[in-house]
Amino acid sequence: MEEYLLLFITLLFERREAASYPHLSRVMPLISLMNLLNMQVKHESFGQGNVIEHNDNVLTVCFECGNKKFVFPDAFGTHLIPLDQKAADIVEELKQEIFQERRKVELELEEQKQLEYEEQVRAIEREKLLKNHKLSPASQAVFWCDEEEQAKVFSDWEVFTGTKKSGPNEGKPNRLVRLHQNSACLITERAPGIPEQERRITGVFMVSESFVGSLCDTGYIPAHSLYRIQLTEQESRQILFWNYYVNERAPQRMTWNSGNYRYFDNVWMAQVLRDIVALRQGTDDYELAQNFFQYFCQMNQISEADLPKPDGALVRVGA
Repeated sequence: MEEYLLLFITLLFERREAASYPHLSRVMPLISLMNLLNMQVKHESFGQGNVIEHNDNVLTVCFECGNKKFVFPDAFGTHLIPLDQKAADIVEELKQEIFQERRKVELELEEQKQLEYEEQVRAIEREKLLKNHKLSPASQAVFWCDEEEQAKVFSDWEVFTGTKKSGPNEGKPNRLVRLHQNSACLITERAPGIPEQERRITGVFMVSESFVGSLCDTGYIPAHSLYRIQLTEQESRQILFWNYYVNERAPQRMTWNSGNYRYFDNVWMAQVLRDIVALRQGTDDYELAQNFFQYFCQMNQISEADLPKPDGALVRVGA
């Protein structure tokens, strides 16, 4: 009960809206326990007086010279002294508890202001980077996700970049600094026992509208609010990763080697999206795929009409 009373007085002093504290209605009846009316107090200038009113954090005391208002509980101990020692001890204890609670609130507000300031700094830096961003020809990313990881990607619509395996930053999340608002993330899978050349593309999404890879310190890349696609198993069997990707230093080699991600050419990503559009022709999902493809080409300054056919390692081997 005393805790509720303390909370009530603290909220009054901080002038918080009761609507922000649904449980405040349980505290209201307890105000009668802090009945300060008729308490006898002494003031160094006005002499003795009686408390005649107590509203929120304001006390009104009647002195011979007239009524005076004081801030509760601040005035006690500095301007007002209860004549009853027991009452003085209770008020002083309550005052200190209120001050402690007030300090906690002040610290929370300071911490919140600091967080808001840091976010403003990041927002300014992000805006500057977005404004001055120069397109990289390979500013897309492709990820190798197992079945469990894919389920999380397509439920949370974000992908984890993994962590650094060595060096001074070992254990810290990878930062994909090439990724920007023009970037998309490709999700692939290769089940155990399946040849590498049969690696399938299972989904794709644009990064969130304000994403900047160099500022991402969590390792999680969030998806765009609209442009995100998960392929059906039948669709993914027709969108093979190695139809698009090629290592020009070894154009016929199809090996992933280590790591869970690699950068991907802008043109290759456009080719993937165009083929998804073709797959979804005549379906309910066609419009989203088409809009996604057009948005991607616009963001990456790619001409749809001039987009070449896929020429990945699998295509070259079969040619």
